[in-house]
Amino acid sequence: MAPCHSTFDFRLYDFQTKNMKLTLKIWRQKNAAAEGKIVEYPIDGIEPDMSFLEMLDILNDELIVKGEDTVAFDHDCREGICGMCSLYINGEAHGPDRLVTTCQLHMRKFKDGDTIFIEPFRAKAFPVIKDLVVDRSSFDRIQQSGGFISVNTSGNTIDANTIPIPKHDADRAFDAATCIGCGACVASCKNSSAMLFVSAKVSQFALLPQGKVEAADRVLNMVAQMDAEGFGNCTNTGACEVECPKGISLENIARMNREYLSASLKG
Repeated sequence: MAPCHSTFDFRLYDFQTKNMKLTLKIWRQKNAAAEGKIVEYPIDGIEPDMSFLEMLDILNDELIVKGEDTVAFDHDCREGICGMCSLYINGEAHGPDRLVTTCQLHMRKFKDGDTIFIEPFRAKAFPVIKDLVVDRSSFDRIQQSGGFISVNTSGNTIDANTIPIPKHDADRAFDAATCIGCGACVASCKNSSAMLFVSAKVSQFALLPQGKVEAADRVLNMVAQMDAEGFGNCTNTGACEVECPKGISLENIARMNREYLSASLKG
């Protein structure tokens, strides 16, 4: 029997296994009233398979040893679910990868010797709390203004699964509901618009029969709260969809505009 020869050419692939030495330029700011600045930190021994947040953990460990103030940054689940780890990395929300949050970004997306700029999400409605942490409670207030369905909980609740819903509508509603409220859409927009976020929350209910009853009040209240928080208008450039870690579609903004027009005419 003839020997089996592999045709796979490993030379075509760049397997990065060595540790990296990087230069981090990080925004440091004590609070919303203080003046911030970029501070440079050299870091070594970074493995390509580390996550971006693990790299920041290592930096903070080094700062603790030196007796310096650690870099504050948001994080929670580290699984791309909670939307807390929102960083602006080299001019892109969540960094150079696509359809991932910062915690899902791996250091193999960078090269040995790279300089990495790390900043907070910038928007009037996202004031800096400290360093890379911003206050995104404006999103909570928008959600509280209408992003819900009122349900009778007096003992006469109806099982949602008893209501037939077309598969296409259910799929689109689920796609909209995958929004994690991270704020990448706001950070990516030159007008700091929150329309992709709000439209996702409006759409996930507007597409389902359970959301029809309060549909008019919902869209009017949520858009009014969005404006009150100081978010800008949509630029129609689509940067929000490109940078969204969940791939929320611009179709939701068009749907919200239709819902808003319909509700305004009824009112």
